Amino acid sequence: MDALTGLLEGPRARGAFMIRACFDPPWAVRVEDRAPLTVMLLVRGRAWIVPDEGERLLMSPGDLVIARGPAPYTCADAPGTAPQALILPGGECHYPDGRPLNGVMDLGVRTWGDRPDGATVMLIGTYQMRGEIGGRLLDALPPLLSLTAEVWDCPLTPFLMDEIVREAPGQEVVLDRLLDLLVIAALRTWFDRPEAEPPAWYRARADPVVGPVVRLLQDDPAHPWTVAGLAAKAGVSRAALARRFTRLVGEPPMTYLTGWRLALAADRLRDTDDTIGAIARQVGYGSAFALSTAFKRAYDVSPQEWRTRPA
Repeated sequence: MDALTGLLEGPRARGAFMIRACFDPPWAVRVEDRAPLTVMLLVRGRAWIVPDEGERLLMSPGDLVIARGPAPYTCADAPGTAPQALILPGGECHYPDGRPLNGVMDLGVRTWGDRPDGATVMLIGTYQMRGEIGGRLLDALPPLLSLTAEVWDCPLTPFLMDEIVREAPGQEVVLDRLLDLLVIAALRTWFDRPEAEPPAWYRARADPVVGPVVRLLQDDPAHPWTVAGLAAKAGVSRAALARRFTRLVGEPPMTYLTGWRLALAADRLRDTDDTIGAIARQVGYGSAFALSTAFKRAYDVSPQEWRTRPA
């Protein structure tokens, strides 16, 4: 498992909210849904993404934007167009004055807006991500990540256009996986740009020594790893691995492993009913007490408190 794969395992779409938005100018939608990650792919027309803070973005056909929440923003045909609708958490849609839209803009299966063949058509997918593993990915992204059609060619667009309006057995799973593919393709393209400044964990994946070591730690966090053991696997000295790993990743191997183990434990505490002892063994701690001690040091609460408090 490489570094990007390991982090994307956390935010895989499950019942993601996906729509085809169709508008005629002038149009504007205010988004305050606090979604951690929203993907917007423009199929036709043009659209402005206007955050409350930071630079606004103009989208042309084929362009993709990933918005990292929870900051609000406005999608519009022009930066000055007043919003006609407000998107709130849970997919609730209201008029700007607070009145519910009550399906006024529903145009059929996963289609929303003015008319199905509107001048502007945008595919939108929203991840309701949560968890510490997903948080590592979000922390690596800017508030608005933009890829223009000039720097990437998305072969998924025609398939998404067909599938998003279908109702068939298993359709929700099909759309989830398509959204995952779209996000992975976009992030790989964005991180691999010549001018990109990807996070340390992403750069390290290409290193012939550190990359395999990171994969070992992520693939088998329960193993009783030591720097000496990892160095032997990598075919270098203990000191050489420690220096190289710290320089590329930004922290020593054992510190990275501890953070990965605790992030996995945090997510499993919320996503499973496994006992704290079982989770401790799964992530490399010998007992519930050992996990609890390390967990409280990192998160300031016990594993049980983490499990029961709201996400």
